Amino acid sequence: MPPQVSLAPLLARVSQQPERLGKGVRIEQALRLTILHDWPDGSRMPSHRLLCQELKVARDTLAQAMRRLGEEGLIFTGQGQGTWTRRPVTPDPTPADAAPRLSTRAAAILDAPSASAIQSGAFMPGIPDITQFPMAKWRELYASVTVPRNALLLSYSGGGYGPLKRAIRDFLWRWRRLECETDQIIITEGTHNGIELCALALTDVGDRVLMESPCYWGARNVFTAVGARVDQLAWSPEAGHAPGEANAPVRLAYFTGSHHYPLSVPTSRAHRQALCARLAPDFVLEDDYEFTGEDGANLMFDGRSPRHLLVGSFSKLMFPGLRLGYLVAPRSLVAPLNQLRSEVFREGRLLDQAALAQFIAEGELDAWYRRIQRDYLARQQVMHDQLVQVPGVLHVSPPSHSISLCVQFAPEVDDRRVASRLLQSHLITRPLSPACAPDDPRSGLILGIGMLSGNTLASEAVRLRHVLTRCLQRT
Repeated sequence: MPPQVSLAPLLARVSQQPERLGKGVRIEQALRLTILHDWPDGSRMPSHRLLCQELKVARDTLAQAMRRLGEEGLIFTGQGQGTWTRRPVTPDPTPADAAPRLSTRAAAILDAPSASAIQSGAFMPGIPDITQFPMAKWRELYASVTVPRNALLLSYSGGGYGPLKRAIRDFLWRWRRLECETDQIIITEGTHNGIELCALALTDVGDRVLMESPCYWGARNVFTAVGARVDQLAWSPEAGHAPGEANAPVRLAYFTGSHHYPLSVPTSRAHRQALCARLAPDFVLEDDYEFTGEDGANLMFDGRSPRHLLVGSFSKLMFPGLRLGYLVAPRSLVAPLNQLRSEVFREGRLLDQAALAQFIAEGELDAWYRRIQRDYLARQQVMHDQLVQVPGVLHVSPPSHSISLCVQFAPEVDDRRVASRLLQSHLITRPLSPACAPDDPRSGLILGIGMLSGNTLASEAVRLRHVLTRCLQRT
C-alpha cells in the first residue's frame, strides 16, 4: 500500500492563503492546490481526525471542504480504506495526422504565453483584493433588484442599463475629470469585450494596430484574433516611444491609460500625443486599466473627439467575476457599435448592472476605492522595500495605488525561467518579456499585491526576496 502523504505541503499552503478568507475556504483552497501540485495521484490522504487536529478545524468544516473536492473529482473514498487523491486526467495528445486544423490567428495566440491556468496565489498579478470587498452590501443590493416587479431585468439589455450609464458618467467625472454624455456609454462584459467590439467595428483583416511595448497581452490577443497586423513600439517613461514606420497607415492605436500596464509607472500624455501626431491613427483607444484620482490628466481621451474611445472595467476595482465594464465612444459610433454588439454578442446581465448602479449611486464604490487604494499603497511599499534588496534587480516600479508592480532585470536574464522556478515555490508571477516586441529586450517580472495583506504579505515578501535571489544567482 502506498505510504501516506506528508502534511508539510498542506500546512504551507494553508499559511499562504489570505488571512481574511474564512477558515473553511482557506482549508478547501489549500487542499485543492496541494492535491493538484504536491501530492502524487492516487496517494492516501491522512485521516480526517488527523487533518482536523493539524489544521485546527472542526470536523464539519473539513467535511464540507472534502465534499466539494469530491464533487470536483479530486478525491475518492474507498469503503473502510480511507480517502485518496485523484488528479484530473490529461488526455493523450491527438496524433498529428488527426489534429484539427486551427486558424493561423488561433495558433498565433495559443503559441504565445497567455492567460495562466493558475488564477490565485501569492503575487498573482491582475487580481484585486476580493477578501475585503463589502460582499454583504453587494448581496443586499443584488437581492433588492431581484424582485418580481423587476422582471424586465431578466431580458436583453439594449445597450445597457440607463441608471448604470448615468452612474458611470458621474463616476468618470469625479475620479478622472472626464466629460462625456450618458448616451456615449456602452455597457460591456469587461474590458476584453469592449476592445473586441472596437476591433470588430473599426479594423479589417490586415489593418495596422499600434500598441506599446511592453503591452497588455490580453488586448494584443484580441487584435491578433480579428486578423489585425499588430505593431508594437517600445516605450519607456524616460525616452518615450521608439520611431515607428510613418508610411504605413495606422487604423487604430491602443494604449493603456494613465498608469502603464505592465510597467506600473505613470504614462505620459505628451508621449502619446507626439506619437499620434507623427503616425496619425484613425482611432485612438485608451484602456483605463488602473488609475488614481490624481492622474486623469495623463489621458488623451476627449469626449467631443470623433476618433477617441475609452474602455474600462470594474474587475480591478471590485472583483473579477463581475465581468462588467464600459466603452465610451464618439457619438457617431454609438449606434453602429450598439447594433454590432447586439448582433454578435447579445446583451444581458441587467440584474448585475442594476446592482452596480445602486452600489455606485449610494457612494459604496467611492468609499471602497478610497479605502483599498490606501491599503494597496502600503502593500506596494512593503514589496518595494524587499525587492530593491535583491541583487540583479535593476529597477522596481515605485509604490503606487495599483494592484500590480514590475521588477526589471538585465536583458540577458531569462525571465520565463525565473518565473517557472518561482512557481515551483508556489510564488506566482508573470515574465515581462512575452509582453514585449521582438526587438525590445526587456526582462523582468510582473507581480500582484491584491491577494496578500498584513502579516501574510510581510512574510511572503521576505520569502519572495530569498527565492528570487537564489533564482537570479543561478541564471
